[in-house]
Amino acid sequence: MSSKKFFRRKDAGAYLRATFGFGSEKTLAKLACVGGGPEYRKVGPMVIYEKDTLEAWALKQIGAPIRHTSEPNLNNNPIK
Repeated sequence: MSSKKFFRRKDAGAYLRATFGFGSEKTLAKLACVGGGPEYRKVGPMVIYEKDTLEAWALKQIGAPIRHTSEPNLNNNPIK
C-alpha cells in the first residue's frame, strides 16, 4: 500500500499557503495552463498534486537568503 499523500487543487493551494506563505488554487490552475507549476496527475477530470512534488516546487521558488537590498537577486525561478 502506498503512503503517498495527494491533494486536490483547492487543498494543494491551501497547503502551499499554510506551509510556505504563497500559492493558491487559481495560481496552480494558471500554471497548469502556461507552465512553470508543479507536476500534477489526473483522475478522470480531477487534478491532484503529490505532497512531495508540491514541496519541492515551492522550495525551488524561494530565493537565496539576502542580507540587504544591494545584494543581487539570485533567485532564477521566480513565480510567473
